[in-house]
Amino acid sequence: MLSLYLHIPFCKSKCPYCDFFSVVDTHPVFAEYPTLLIQQLALVDGRQDWQGPVSSIYFGGGTPSLLDPAEIDRLLKAIDGQLGIAADAEISMEANPGTLTLSRLEGYRAAGINRLSLGLQTQNLRQLRQLGRLHSRSENLQAVDWARQAGFRNLSLDLIFALPGQTLPGLQEEIREYCELSPEHLSCYGLTAEVGTPLEASVREGAIVLPDGDFYAEAFLCLHEGLEGAGYEHYEIANYARPGYACRHNLGYWQRRPCLGLGAGAHSFQAAKWGERWVVPADLEAFRAALFQGKDPSELLEQFDRRAAMGETLYLGLRTRHGVDERSFRKTFGVGVAEVFPEEVKQLASYLECRDGAWRFQPESWLLFDRLIQVFL
Repeated sequence: MLSLYLHIPFCKSKCPYCDFFSVVDTHPVFAEYPTLLIQQLALVDGRQDWQGPVSSIYFGGGTPSLLDPAEIDRLLKAIDGQLGIAADAEISMEANPGTLTLSRLEGYRAAGINRLSLGLQTQNLRQLRQLGRLHSRSENLQAVDWARQAGFRNLSLDLIFALPGQTLPGLQEEIREYCELSPEHLSCYGLTAEVGTPLEASVREGAIVLPDGDFYAEAFLCLHEGLEGAGYEHYEIANYARPGYACRHNLGYWQRRPCLGLGAGAHSFQAAKWGERWVVPADLEAFRAALFQGKDPSELLEQFDRRAAMGETLYLGLRTRHGVDERSFRKTFGVGVAEVFPEEVKQLASYLECRDGAWRFQPESWLLFDRLIQVFL
């Protein structure tokens, strides 16, 4: 089954911590962008590597909720006509609370969106302003209420932790407030100063001080304990879900399943042979020009050999609670994990275990994930 990602790279304003490709919605390409996505979709017609039906669709950004419900409806109809959408497909859309109304959410639900990801980020007004968010605490709460009124029964909320000046009691209060909203899913990200962002410049200049590594670790474990205690499964480094509500689209990424990316800045993964990754350059003018010439704007980013595919399978699978299934790994590559990586497995013996037929890191080891996983790459 195929997954589909549509990148909507437009925002009302650029948040200082964000390093995803996006521009303000006054950009001249904004009005014609849905048409460009449909043009790109048409270029894959009949290609063997992109066969439907589509099992999951994800509108990411940027701020996809800047698109009118009619445009979302138009895009979903084009996808269904081109590739087909499975009857039980998960269709997700990211939304900024400050862009929503009840009627707008009802329109998205009627168009076919059945999973909504709200970018609340925090309930603390001072920290919302530090993050450059334009919405308020009351708008956060109103968006959640409207989403439920509009019929959304699969709701995900974003939470950013390790914020400047944050304390553990403050984070515990955040966890309590988020749990009171009863989302089916939470995505919890630690604030980091990504290179080239305004936040990184502010940290470098001393204008903003981020919490140290010790606090980051304490906050990560605080979230783990608090949310698991509230009935959420910590199923991936940054993600929690009630039983049955893990994000199917993202699970496809971590399981190396085919995903077609549409839009400037979008990535695709083809599973043929040992796998290929493609990217559409983050350039709206070039994206538009290529499509008007009838050319596919995607470029080959990475082609895997067998060894690299094994390493990436571990890199992605070990991010998840369910880990890497030994039987599946052996079926795909003809060899077991410990046979191809004997020294690496021995080196990570204190962190990595094989239990019930699957290789896993414990949640505490995820704090060291970037360092530990390097041995396989």
